[in-house]
Amino acid sequence: MRVLAVLLVLVVLVAGGLVTYLWRTTDAWRSTSGDWEHLARQAATDLATTRADLDTARDDLAETREQLTTAQARITELADEKAQLGDDSAAQQQLADYQARVSQAAGQVATALATCIDSQQQLIGYMEDAEQYEPADLERFRTDVDGLCAQATAANAQLQDELEP
Repeated sequence: MRVLAVLLVLVVLVAGGLVTYLWRTTDAWRSTSGDWEHLARQAATDLATTRADLDTARDDLAETREQLTTAQARITELADEKAQLGDDSAAQQQLADYQARVSQAAGQVATALATCIDSQQQLIGYMEDAEQYEPADLERFRTDVDGLCAQATAANAQLQDELEP
């Protein structure tokens, strides 16, 4: 009987130790599972933000291309109008000077808009592979591209003002 009691005490102690071990293991798994869930939610949020930035960049690119097309059409239109001016040599000299200034400004605007478009396309490429880059680097590049495009847009607006009859 005494052996049975000792065995029973040993079984209870081993079972208690096993229950304690299993309880701690379960708590550790719960904690780890919560950490993974948090990480997954954060990754999903980052992905949604990157996709929204990508959509914005694509919209900006389309708008910039439209501005470039408009500027080129307006330059051609004005060049045609100015070319039809009278034969007066002073007027022709003024026209030539004006066309040279406009052509130079138009070239600068076209270059700025093309640079903006190229930068936006590069940004889109980076955003499509966003997981390969640091978010801060992507944001910094996006800010640089926004600055380039803002300068191009301002130059285009200034050119449009100059071209108004």
